[in-house]
Amino acid sequence: MQRDQGSGGTAHPASKATPATEPRLGEKVGYGVGDFGFNLYWANISAFLLIFYTDVMGLAAAAVGTMMLLTKVVDAVTDPLMGALADRTRSRSGRFRPYLLYGALPMAFAGVLTWTVPDLGDGGKLVWAYATFTLMMLAYTVLSIPYSALSGVITADSQQRTQLISFRFIAAFAGTMAVNWLTLDLVRWLGHGDEALGWQLTLSLYGMIATAAFVTVFLTTRERVAPLPQQRSAVRQDVTDLLHNRPWMVLFALALIIMVTIVMRGGSLAYYLKYHLERPELTGLFLGAYALALAVGAGLTPLMTRYVDKRRLMAWLMAGVGVVSCAMFFIPPESVWVMFALNLLVGLMLGPKSPLAFSMYADCADYTEWKTGRRATAMTFAAATFSQKLGGALASATIAWILAGMGYVANAAQSDASRLGIVLLLTAIPGGVALLAAWVMRFYPLDDATLAQIQAELKSRREASA
Repeated sequence: MQRDQGSGGTAHPASKATPATEPRLGEKVGYGVGDFGFNLYWANISAFLLIFYTDVMGLAAAAVGTMMLLTKVVDAVTDPLMGALADRTRSRSGRFRPYLLYGALPMAFAGVLTWTVPDLGDGGKLVWAYATFTLMMLAYTVLSIPYSALSGVITADSQQRTQLISFRFIAAFAGTMAVNWLTLDLVRWLGHGDEALGWQLTLSLYGMIATAAFVTVFLTTRERVAPLPQQRSAVRQDVTDLLHNRPWMVLFALALIIMVTIVMRGGSLAYYLKYHLERPELTGLFLGAYALALAVGAGLTPLMTRYVDKRRLMAWLMAGVGVVSCAMFFIPPESVWVMFALNLLVGLMLGPKSPLAFSMYADCADYTEWKTGRRATAMTFAAATFSQKLGGALASATIAWILAGMGYVANAAQSDASRLGIVLLLTAIPGGVALLAAWVMRFYPLDDATLAQIQAELKSRREASA
């Protein structure tokens, strides 16, 4: 790869690696457990929050879609601010780990409020949804940005990072599987016929489990890569560095596009089973098996990256997701198990996406350091996380707007137009978006050879500054 102006050996070293050993299995597992906790919230947001708002809280679909998109304005500010704050945090426990300890209980409290149905009119309920969803996403940001950045400082080795992040996403998809398989049953069991109470108690249970998971991350992990004491840079400089980081810019677009695919498929599947197949009892099985397929795909990622370049692998997988998703449009509703099998195949191909992308984000932090002499790990992940949240919000809003535009009526038989909209939301629309993601991946410049060169130079700088 041709170097940018100012790159290479002319830059001052920005970080150092401690002389500690690489992370052992227990630390990788401990780190991964954290994303089990995160997905007790994120999987509920992706699969059930929209249908909770429309079918339990009784809000209009179009209003919910607009709400979910407008709340991202807050994330547009808070994600990079949280990244800047975490990069500049100094404590005995490190820069990122303390947030996992102190942010866990506020996250649990905000989650319960979000899945609470207030005794208010329609206008009051909508205001409640705006306020509580915004609060929950703020709490999520305080935890998730430092957690994601932590993977970039536990180890400086790219293959070790891929393994570490694979553990993370195996746990993440395990959390998703638990949510998808158990949530509706828990709502029935805990609510004893009161669906609103069931959701509130279910999120209380998930909050306790997630809190334990976040504390586990704090207790089992160690930060090994840190900026040198002399590094001083303004937040504006961190943002400027990112905007001049071509690999990161490609990943920003890619994360948004892929998250549209994931959330649109996950958020529409409950509607598809309830109103198109008219088999709502299969929701737990479909969503749970899909999450299992995602976990298997994530677990296979380190093996695949031994033989296939990360950039090429991502493009191939997203192309496969696009083709299979589009093919699902033509499956008739009576062919339930054909749809089930194809849905599993999509899950297997989407599973590696997350460990691949987050490994690439850490590589982008290395690229910035190599090019500029400055390192802003949390800011790199914060901006990427915002891209994912924006993609998720766009997907949820699109689902809601299309449902409203096609005449969706909650808890009633759907018109042909409404059913067509639901089918498109699960198949052809996310399929087309996945094909777009495969095309975007061709612009990502960090192949394995280039990355090896960058990391070798960074290692030499760190050793020289030790």
